[in-house]
Amino acid sequence: SLSELLWRGKHTHTLTMAGQPQVFVLNQNTKRETGRKAQEGNITAAKAVADIIRTTLGPKSMLKMLLDAQGGIVLTNDGNAILREIDVAHPAAKAMIELSRTQDEEVGDGTTSVIILAGEMMHLAQPFIEKEVHPTVVVRGYMKALQDAVKILDEIAFPIDVNDRQSMMNIVTSCMGTKFAHRFGGIISELALDAVNCVTVDLGNGRKDIDVKKFAKVEKIPGGSIDDCRVLKGVMFAKDVVNPGRMARRIEKPRILLLDCPLEYKKGESQTNVEITKEEDWSVLLKMEEEWIEGVCAQIVALKPDLVVTEKGLSDLCMHYLTKAGISAIRRLRKTDNNRIARACGATIMNRVEECTEACIGTKAGLFKVEKVGDEYFSFVVDCEDPKACSIILRGASKDVLNEVERNLTDAIGVTRNVALEPKLLPGGGACEMAVSKALQDKADQIEGVEQWPYRAVAVGLEVIPRTLAQNCGINVIRTLTKLRAKHAEEGMLCTTGINGHTGEISNMKELGVWEPYAVKAQTLKTAVEAASMLLRIDDIVSGGKKKSGAAGPQGKSGPDEEVEVDSERAINE
Repeated sequence: SLSELLWRGKHTHTLTMAGQPQVFVLNQNTKRETGRKAQEGNITAAKAVADIIRTTLGPKSMLKMLLDAQGGIVLTNDGNAILREIDVAHPAAKAMIELSRTQDEEVGDGTTSVIILAGEMMHLAQPFIEKEVHPTVVVRGYMKALQDAVKILDEIAFPIDVNDRQSMMNIVTSCMGTKFAHRFGGIISELALDAVNCVTVDLGNGRKDIDVKKFAKVEKIPGGSIDDCRVLKGVMFAKDVVNPGRMARRIEKPRILLLDCPLEYKKGESQTNVEITKEEDWSVLLKMEEEWIEGVCAQIVALKPDLVVTEKGLSDLCMHYLTKAGISAIRRLRKTDNNRIARACGATIMNRVEECTEACIGTKAGLFKVEKVGDEYFSFVVDCEDPKACSIILRGASKDVLNEVERNLTDAIGVTRNVALEPKLLPGGGACEMAVSKALQDKADQIEGVEQWPYRAVAVGLEVIPRTLAQNCGINVIRTLTKLRAKHAEEGMLCTTGINGHTGEISNMKELGVWEPYAVKAQTLKTAVEAASMLLRIDDIVSGGKKKSGAAGPQGKSGPDEEVEVDSERAINE
């Protein structure tokens, strides 16, 4: 009957005008955007993210002040640091924020440029979408332009001698010019250069291993002035010796033993039952523990070390025996710190005291000392011969300043590492982007079909970097860009004219000494264009999938027809 049909329609499908049933495949609560609407939404989201950090590009950049979840303040102009703190809802915006994180992990610099460039590529695709050009055609044009752009970068790039300290300093200083720390002069560049030179290991065949994350640790100590910052020829860590009153706190040419095992009697993992029948057995039991510790200490003393460092605990009795033998000891050190000490002084970290030999002892350190810096005691293992690990001490007026200087230093170290691994440079100040843009415009005439227009769009999009630099200087953007275009049209692809970020005037970047590493530029271009291509190919966004157990029904109970998916992580947390 009709009433039965209507009842069914209410639950499974509705009747259309022609009497054909309309089936609902997706859940009623699911929100779905398809086709052009989804693409336009993605473009708008990408532009919004790019606009957030557009003003932080260049030497005259603005700072952003952000409140984090704990109520702390983040004051920075680092693109990645800003976007990391922002909570966004749109999936395309999340993908954009992921770009800056990737850029930061991969090359350490160019986090702002990559977002601005990706946002501009998305913005320039909008007219094509509106004119019903298929997204895959646009993407094909973009990828063709990217391949040509990377080839042009290879042609423009020129090599640099990594061993020439002055030219390396100029590169790092020019990359630091856009940061908050550039007002402190070249001190940050020197720290970065010294740190990278310290941790570089030559693997032969022209290959190098530069692991900055593991072996160059930044120690931030509030107080003092920025001039007190330095790179140690060794490592430091926030620990004092176990018995400060009786153990030596300054040892020259120390023999260092590093352990990864406890120097205390091993307690039972869970409940341990011991049945004692005689009163003397208790003292025998205690004596066995003491004898075991005495034996372990005797094995250590036989190696004649001056300093014993362990990652685990160290008992009072063990401390007594070591003090008696004139050995200083440090306990409960972090694994990462222990690895750095091993690299700096040439020691081997041992897991059992019985296996220790003379070869395990580190003898390359020149001095071990404990000093009070600020309110805390720090141990220093310094003056090492050819250390392959180092600590960078940062001093500054406040925690906010120190955090920002640390972020800038990380970028500077990233730049130095990139140049050391791939010693090729490109002109900065938007000169490289203008040169690539001009070359792509010239090549666009040879492209056949509709792809020519997206190809040209990439060429136009690259001008966003010099344009933003000009905007942030507060000068006439149109006039400056026209002059810059004319200059590049005259001089061709090898033109190194760009925008002086401080004054906004058109200058030769070669004379100014503003250079950027090839690795950063190539990565920025690849990431931006590939991300824009990926986002443009999305034509369907479905949000609001299956309900989670907590949100099902008004009382938290799911109805009979609702399928509930249990989120295991969330369940554990609750």
